[in-house]
Amino acid sequence: MNRLFHLPLSPFSRKIRIVLGEKKVSGVDLVEERPWERRMDFLLLSPAGQVPVLQLNGTTLSDSTAIFEYLEETIPEPRLLPRDPAQRAEARRLAAWFDIKFQREVTENLLQERVNKKLMKSGYPDGARIRAGSANIKYHLDYMGWLLERRHWLAGEALTIADISAAAHLSCLDYINDVDWGRNAAVKDWYARIKSRPSFRPLLNDTVPGFTVPSHYANLDF
Repeated sequence: MNRLFHLPLSPFSRKIRIVLGEKKVSGVDLVEERPWERRMDFLLLSPAGQVPVLQLNGTTLSDSTAIFEYLEETIPEPRLLPRDPAQRAEARRLAAWFDIKFQREVTENLLQERVNKKLMKSGYPDGARIRAGSANIKYHLDYMGWLLERRHWLAGEALTIADISAAAHLSCLDYINDVDWGRNAAVKDWYARIKSRPSFRPLLNDTVPGFTVPSHYANLDF
């Protein structure tokens, strides 16, 4: 059985779901996993206790970067890393930017405080962290806008893992209405293009009990 252990508002889970969609991998069942519950059966699959975990054709893979690299090597088309080494390095740099820097400065502050604490029943949101995340996201949106004024996609002229990583994070924050899409027209246009892709649309059907999505969330044209 092919399965993806995921959490609906985990950007790392969403990244792999988009990659699977882009590469047209079908027949993968989604299994919602709450990592903080520390299920032993799940920890045997993911010693780090993190989602996503992909079981595909008898192989079990954890860590979203490792999963992506495996899929890129075993299902090479369509390519999500450029052929040119310098462009490939740029795509990897930007993917890491979102998965490390954006995650630390924005996603952890906003998603953890507004959503995960409630799901985990682990206390009240920390206002200081929310203010920090709200301030930090402005810098990241401005940087994205700077890139997109010079390129069709974040890393160049074709969709890459950089765009997928960025969109995975922003889509989680958009679910809780924490993205100012009016800040930069280039970023809004870029997100509308990604949101309209068939690989992305299943994410727009995700629901998390206790949270109401903004009216524009699933609207492909905002």
